[in-house]
Amino acid sequence: MNSVTRRQLLKMLGVSAAGMMSLPVIARAQTASNFVNPLLIPPLDTGTFMQEEGGVPRRRFELNLQKGTSLFVPQGETATLGINGNYLGPTLRFKRGDILDIQVNNRIGEESVLHWHGLHVPQRFDGGPMQSIADQGSWNPVFDARQPAATLWYHSHAMHKTGPQVYHGLAGMMILDDDPSAALDLPSRYGIDDIPLILQDKRFKPDGQLDYMSRYGDMMIGQHGDIMMVNGTVSPFFEARTDKIRLRILNGSNARLFNVAFNDGREFLQIASDGGLLEKPVPLKRLMVTPGERVELLVDVSDGQTVILRSEPSENHFPVFQGAFSELMRAMHGESFDILEIRPQTNLERLPPVPAVLASLPAVSADMGMRTRRMRLNMGFGSRSGSGQGPGLGNRTGQGGGYGGGHFSINGRVMTMSYINERVKLGDTEIWEVLNDTPMVHPFHIHGSQFRVLDRNGVPPPAQQTGYKDTVHLHGRETVRLLVSFTEFADDMYTYMYHCHTLEHEDRGMMGQFLVTENG
Repeated sequence: MNSVTRRQLLKMLGVSAAGMMSLPVIARAQTASNFVNPLLIPPLDTGTFMQEEGGVPRRRFELNLQKGTSLFVPQGETATLGINGNYLGPTLRFKRGDILDIQVNNRIGEESVLHWHGLHVPQRFDGGPMQSIADQGSWNPVFDARQPAATLWYHSHAMHKTGPQVYHGLAGMMILDDDPSAALDLPSRYGIDDIPLILQDKRFKPDGQLDYMSRYGDMMIGQHGDIMMVNGTVSPFFEARTDKIRLRILNGSNARLFNVAFNDGREFLQIASDGGLLEKPVPLKRLMVTPGERVELLVDVSDGQTVILRSEPSENHFPVFQGAFSELMRAMHGESFDILEIRPQTNLERLPPVPAVLASLPAVSADMGMRTRRMRLNMGFGSRSGSGQGPGLGNRTGQGGGYGGGHFSINGRVMTMSYINERVKLGDTEIWEVLNDTPMVHPFHIHGSQFRVLDRNGVPPPAQQTGYKDTVHLHGRETVRLLVSFTEFADDMYTYMYHCHTLEHEDRGMMGQFLVTENG
């Protein structure tokens, strides 16, 4: 791909430069901004209330996993998967304290399941591989929403099939509200001043079908695409009607990280991370969001100027060594591309000022008496990169080929459903020390808890990482310590998962499972 220009790439795809926003898979930056399609806002589903015996209402959702077709590229319709539609799913919105009754019907032709990513629920309703739903089968989890307001999401978590199913569309956003967050008077009108942004990158075959795991690099660094989409929209723009807008950003891609910033360098405020509001708004000009992470940003557009949300290149200090992996990683981190154009309209509605204080979060400290669990993320070493197909980027033996060609594991063990990796005692708070023993960035996700970051390589985290999180990124050779509490649910049979959220790594073994029980 390095020898292919953007114009040549678009020509191969059969579209003009004005008709599609494209980013090269490996190294070449997007050079033009052509935003021609209104941003699609996923349908809002607030459920229907069911009155149960005893007067306790339930908020009922019905989610149908289904096959569909979507028109993304001029070559024709693309076969996709969706939830209550052709691609992606509705945004589920509910309040803290609600009892949720969710009917999930699987009609996609193979087993699947939905995981409630970031939502703290009992193990048997978590939606991991243990809850697999057979084709034509159904699943009916019932649980209450008991955590603070947050931007969450739901997606397929089928064993060995999470990557392709999410890539084809089995994902959606969830918005959890509560009274304290409502009292802050932050932008909250869905699709008006409170905007969901599901960021994904896709790659297409010449016939317009999604191209998944067909290239040498896909198995090493995960599936990357060359077409940027937001909420399933290619080349999107949004017409702002208020002087401030709240962007709920979900990195819903399989493997790509985004360094979000605005093309004019304007400052924005981060107000929330995965698990909810930060203590105070954090002013930033750039923010890295890896797969599975969510951030909430407030951007001021009162100047009336059109502005572009972009992803900027990372500082690239990736080591040079023999083989394809080094070349792929050094090229990938050098990318930049446009995501969304924001067009403020005339006579913008003025919104209240941003509060100086958003939430009260407990202080974090590491008690040396706490149990420490150590998780080491591993990528295999081996000759020929585990494949007879090479990219022509260098020698395929030794160190360069070994990264990514062998197994993906945690603590040297590849995920298997028959093995319980860890056992945790209900009520305990632990330190999870996660070491990324590889040279690339990995997002690490823990089910069943919102944790706090204690430090990175012994250094306290920056302000934007001090809130509650369920997914944390680790740079190559970095160690991150997490404060994780298990205070609500115990189960002797059903497990929670922890894993890399680069979905191709998860599917190939970089995942483990743990039990939370009364006795540990």
